[in-house]
Amino acid sequence: MSVQNWEIRARRAKDVLLNSVPKQWILPAHRLPPAHQKNVEDFPRKSGVLSDKEVSITEMSATALVAGMGAGLLSAEEVVIAFLKRAVLGHQLLNFATEFMVERAISRANELDEHFKRTGKLVGPLHGVPISVKEHIEIKGRTCNAGFVAWVDDIASEDALLVQYLERAGAVFHVRTNQPQSLMHLCCDNNLTGPTRNPHNRTLTPGGSSGGEGASMGFKCAALGVGTDIGGSIRAPAGFCGAYGFRPTALRMPATGIKVPGSGQESIHGTAGPLASQRVEDLNLFQRAVIDQEPWETETSLVPLPWRRVKATKNMTVGIMWDDGCVRPHPPVTRALHHAKEMLLAAGLKVVDWEPYHHDHGWEIISSLYFPDAANSQRTVLSQSGEPLLPLTEWAFAYSRASPLSIPENWTLNCKRDAYRDAYHALMKSRGVDFILCPVYVGAAAVMGEAQYWNYTAIWNILDYPGVVFPSGLVVDPELDPVDGGYRPRSEVDAREWAKYRPERYEGAPIGLQLVGKRFKDEETLAAAGLISDIVQGKVEDIKCRL
Repeated sequence: MSVQNWEIRARRAKDVLLNSVPKQWILPAHRLPPAHQKNVEDFPRKSGVLSDKEVSITEMSATALVAGMGAGLLSAEEVVIAFLKRAVLGHQLLNFATEFMVERAISRANELDEHFKRTGKLVGPLHGVPISVKEHIEIKGRTCNAGFVAWVDDIASEDALLVQYLERAGAVFHVRTNQPQSLMHLCCDNNLTGPTRNPHNRTLTPGGSSGGEGASMGFKCAALGVGTDIGGSIRAPAGFCGAYGFRPTALRMPATGIKVPGSGQESIHGTAGPLASQRVEDLNLFQRAVIDQEPWETETSLVPLPWRRVKATKNMTVGIMWDDGCVRPHPPVTRALHHAKEMLLAAGLKVVDWEPYHHDHGWEIISSLYFPDAANSQRTVLSQSGEPLLPLTEWAFAYSRASPLSIPENWTLNCKRDAYRDAYHALMKSRGVDFILCPVYVGAAAVMGEAQYWNYTAIWNILDYPGVVFPSGLVVDPELDPVDGGYRPRSEVDAREWAKYRPERYEGAPIGLQLVGKRFKDEETLAAAGLISDIVQGKVEDIKCRL
């Protein structure tokens, strides 16, 4: 297919998007922040599009929204309209959406309001909560391209199973969000929708592959979002955008109807999971709403493990991982870890240093397993349209072996994976460490096109550890985060990542932190992250309520 033809085909995705944007809330260009303005997160307050009440609604947690609707103080319709308005502004500034679903959302909200008026009861734990959804998660009757031009006309025949469970719990879906070409970048750009920007600094990426979700949460375009994660694709966007994200243990969340090339590989399981704009407790709300419906009764490959109610206590040991032994984090990340340590110690938690265990070995295993067919599945889809490969797509594909793994080679890597998991778990037990607090990424975020080092998140994918990302409450500050001119990198990769750091490039970027727990200890990890995030952010009253 010629270049001209793939471009014509790609425009169909733009047409879907443009035709879906509610025109009544679009601002003319002269009323938008100038292109050179980096931070736009607070623009909704100044835009004149949202009323004071609507601004307040969009800055409430999902848990608070449900409580407000249950008390009759809010209607589902006014809630979803407020978030739709904010999402339209967000898209104008950040290019995060692939499709708005206005009629579906308002119709659903009206159904929920009528149900509450008639019965006095909520439909479920997510009653009326506006949720944005990553585009490669199928919505019935709508296109699902997963970031590939070749799939631009593919129509989903059913809602993804996860979407079905969320809707039964009362969710309202109002906007679908962008992802990178190949779904394998910690950046967010493709040949269909183009690049998505970070609301805190528009020269930075919002992360990937759930980058549209990161921007959605960072700009508060939805109370909750649905992303997917096989190497950091929920956690990096949450960290880059000052939001919250959760990567569950694999095989706990339904995957039917999530469209990817090369489906069926089982050496590394991707997983769906939530992002939230406000609180860790909203991540727990999302997980409980889905798993309480026993999705393993439909998708039988899932582990039949009910969601447990767990409360955090200060009786835990947190290991702080300052460095993964391979690539040194940028100065702002180290400052955030020191801040977290001080706050946790002051709150009475036991904190120890965590020495990483052969993270280079873990990367060697997982990078070899990401594309066991040498990325032939992805390259085939790309070749069907003739669209050009973006630089980070080529970068990701280069992680694979030059030729497909043989069955014995794949088996050998699987054995190495399992042995590494056993050794890491044994080490956590022997050191008495319950959770590991660590960086999300080498920096606070990445400049667009520069997200090349994944292993601060991918290591937990190969170990299959649940991970929660939350904001530290700090941002990059050139005065507090100068370059350490005396550092001598340990490798070419370390030197490459260290050379990217100049504080003015990342100024104002929120600094996220990541808490990981042991495999299948999802509930404990979320509970601990809720307490730890409150402590680190200095939310004294919230801490008292938890203990």
